[in-house]
Amino acid sequence: MKQRILTAIVAAAVFVPLVIVGGLPFTVAVYVIATIGLYELLRMREIQLLSVEGLLTWAALAVLLMPVGWESAVYQALNFTKIEIAFAIVLILLTHTVVVKNRFTFDHAAFSVLGALYVGIGFYYLIETRLYGIEYVVYALMVIWTTDSGAYFVGRKMGKRKLWPEISPNKTVEGFIGGIVCAVVFAFVFQYFYPIASTYTILVAVTVIASIVGQLGDLVESALKRHYAVKDSGKLLPGHGGILDRFDSLLFVLPLLHFLHFVG
Repeated sequence: MKQRILTAIVAAAVFVPLVIVGGLPFTVAVYVIATIGLYELLRMREIQLLSVEGLLTWAALAVLLMPVGWESAVYQALNFTKIEIAFAIVLILLTHTVVVKNRFTFDHAAFSVLGALYVGIGFYYLIETRLYGIEYVVYALMVIWTTDSGAYFVGRKMGKRKLWPEISPNKTVEGFIGGIVCAVVFAFVFQYFYPIASTYTILVAVTVIASIVGQLGDLVESALKRHYAVKDSGKLLPGHGGILDRFDSLLFVLPLLHFLHFVG
């Protein structure tokens, strides 16, 4: 526990100032974090980041991460949208399977492309959310943190019914519900000091959905690690695991907030 707390303090000391500053430093930091996340993901499938296929996958990730301002500049220079560029990279990746005579297969390519989308889209919305205002980033992070904390403590004290034992044996239904309740309580407090929703009804609805989706994002990462027989996605954050272990919920929640037009 001490190691987890120390790591969290150090990580916060590095990450929080970047969130506050925003702009280019924050965008560059997100690119670095996303790159580490992609590395962790590819390693599960035994694909090296520093390989032709790994670098092509990273190129797709880098394109998907481009914020709106960068995308406009690229379009003016090349007359291609970032989706068109990303698709061109996918075609090159598929062609690579022929060049290497299926040592890198279609299945590998599919994993790589989905990995770039999974990591890229989630972190893209982290960049975009910061552009709309730091309060939205804080709200999303705190909803996830209060959900995780509530689920952990309620689950330990009251948990009896397993939520999804085949995927995550320690999670309980009671913890799942407790996490949602804690997130809603936080949202009420946050709204009082920093109003981000037009009504409390909208706030509660969005918070409940975000809390549920965040927990589903965590389960998705658990299912992925279980499938590939990996305990943690990485070892970068002692006591916490890797980047994907810490950002799995955020990769689901941030796109959701935009899809619901809560942000933007």
